[in-house]
Amino acid sequence: MRACDGKVHISLFDMILCLSNAMDLVSSAVVDHHKHVAYIASILSGELGLTEKEETQLMMAGALHDTGAFSLKERIDTLNFEIKSPHEHAEAGYLLLKTFEPFSKIATMIRYHHVPWKGGKGSEFMGKQVPIESHILHLADRVDILIDRQKEVLGQIEGICKVIENKSGIIFMPELVKAFMRLARKESFWLDTVFPSMNQILANRISNATMVLDIEGLLDLAKLFSRIIDFRSPFTAVHSSGVAASAEALANYCGFSEQECRMMRIAGYLHDLGKLAVPAEILESSSKLGEDDFRMIKHHSFYTCRILETINELDVINKWASFHHERLEGGGYPFHYGDKELSLGSRIMSVADVFTAITEDRPYRKGMKKEEALQVLQQMVETSKLDSDIVSTLKLHYNEINSVQMTAQSQASREYEEYWRNLKTFAEGQG
Repeated sequence: MRACDGKVHISLFDMILCLSNAMDLVSSAVVDHHKHVAYIASILSGELGLTEKEETQLMMAGALHDTGAFSLKERIDTLNFEIKSPHEHAEAGYLLLKTFEPFSKIATMIRYHHVPWKGGKGSEFMGKQVPIESHILHLADRVDILIDRQKEVLGQIEGICKVIENKSGIIFMPELVKAFMRLARKESFWLDTVFPSMNQILANRISNATMVLDIEGLLDLAKLFSRIIDFRSPFTAVHSSGVAASAEALANYCGFSEQECRMMRIAGYLHDLGKLAVPAEILESSSKLGEDDFRMIKHHSFYTCRILETINELDVINKWASFHHERLEGGGYPFHYGDKELSLGSRIMSVADVFTAITEDRPYRKGMKKEEALQVLQQMVETSKLDSDIVSTLKLHYNEINSVQMTAQSQASREYEEYWRNLKTFAEGQG
């Protein structure tokens, strides 16, 4: 992370792209969909004369608009032009994103991004005012799914415009359709939508003023990421919270500085980021995984590494987060790093991950008690999988670390239950 006046700073938008990239890895059919919507919404906002700040917020909303579509089926369903029951995933995304204060406004945009215009009735939804940004997102989202990236794009313009124009006043706000039709005359607009370097196009449009996080802001955002990662399944609902808490406590007992301990907690929240590329249907399985599904699970730490390495400032945090399945004897995955390649932080994360996994309840077994858990950890030391000094530190401070972990997971459990309770209430209100 970059130091400035003794503090660390990192781009909020870069972190948003990390999350967007992770979510889009779930299927080749949705790769870069978030970023394409961000771009189209941004261009539309410029055509409409919105301010630079409003355009930046729309880009962030576009990059996260399907955050609440947890399963592979939901993500694929969003690619249908007319979606059945479109509002639940929008509400799910809203409930997650609003918990991070800098996302409070974009969360509302996302909440209503599938509300149809219906001759003006779409200015409200369930008694709440729908911001124009939500309607811009809706149009941008639908334009993107109409583009066939297996075909030459300029030859598709007339057909796409006809579909959009036919829905003016019905699904889309007429003022926005007019703005879109003006844009549609520009070949550059369409060529940008299929250009491979979308990250660079977005970076050129983003306003970086007030878009920087310090260590505490990054910690809050990482905690949000952990909810998005874990809340997809009751079987993983509190895992990252437990790993983050126990890793931070272990780092403290191993002599890390206060800032390094905060970085370790961030790494714990992010360590399973790559699981967003694993279909929720696999995570939800209550039976023993087959070989194909287990191989898919093994992708996740590789994806965590590749996603986070796009931000140079996260280099240390990435190494701590991504190598949690590596083992000292080189038999872990996915890189098969061994004793010489694994830093103290990476070793701490491995111990924290194993400790959390074996002591929390899973669908096929109850969590282990102290003596059994320590026995498993010691066996992993004796087979040169885990660091003996770190396991000894855990053993020495077991009660304190276990208490910290349980407190964090209890809080995460309450948040998880409240989240799904609110989502259920919304679904019931939909009838």
